[in-house]
Amino acid sequence: MNEDLLEMPLEEDIVREDDAAPETVPVPRSLVPHLSETAILLDIDGTLLDLMPTPREVWVPPGLVKTLNRLLVRTNGALALVSGRSLNDIDLIFAPDQFPAVGGHGADNESVDAHAPPLDKELKRRLAAIAKLSPGILLEDKGYSLALHYRLAPHAEKAIYAAVSLIRADLPNAPIEVLPGKCVCEIKHSGFTKASGVHELMKREPFKGRRPLFIGDDVTDETVFAIMPDLDGLAFSVGRRAKGVAGHFDAPSDVREFLAHLLDDERDATLP
Repeated sequence: MNEDLLEMPLEEDIVREDDAAPETVPVPRSLVPHLSETAILLDIDGTLLDLMPTPREVWVPPGLVKTLNRLLVRTNGALALVSGRSLNDIDLIFAPDQFPAVGGHGADNESVDAHAPPLDKELKRRLAAIAKLSPGILLEDKGYSLALHYRLAPHAEKAIYAAVSLIRADLPNAPIEVLPGKCVCEIKHSGFTKASGVHELMKREPFKGRRPLFIGDDVTDETVFAIMPDLDGLAFSVGRRAKGVAGHFDAPSDVREFLAHLLDDERDATLP
């Protein structure tokens, strides 16, 4: 078996913190003095919304949609959700409101014409069978990727990754990538990441020429953290002190409060 596959990291092995990372989030006004010059990019699960036992149980807290819509106006449309969820799923969560978005870890991008092809049906069938390893493993087919959630079956983590490694070893040329996350193992097309999606987004109006502010919580957001210096942007993590960020929030509720304060600070800055 390919040694690289055997060394694929489990969630428990991933380095979650960087001791050199800042411990506090600066005052909103000092961060984003002019929303008219800023692009606000936000992960959803674990960042805007609290994590739930299953993906379908997430809910949008009162006031969040109003805050997002006001930020959309203040930034002249330069606000986008950046998620591993599909665009259809994102729209359902926030319905009837709609927000610009990059979905499918960059594969489902409404700002460009090109999209990644759906995962091969036979590959999906083999991966889906892994859910039978234990009760509590939840299968989520996102079209461009397939996720195996084990928040309800944490004991099955090693068995899930071992089974995925066997499939990858049997299909060494399959253009897929494994994303370890918070109690989830996700298999997606290689060549697309949240970072690639953000890069494409920032080339287009109204995002072009603006300074991006990105907030994310999971391993899948680290590709975006890494490109923020190239875009003269700022990144913030949630729930942990990630490497390369300007600060961190303890929980999604703190992110929601921060976003609301951005509006207050912008209003105060315009007062005589």
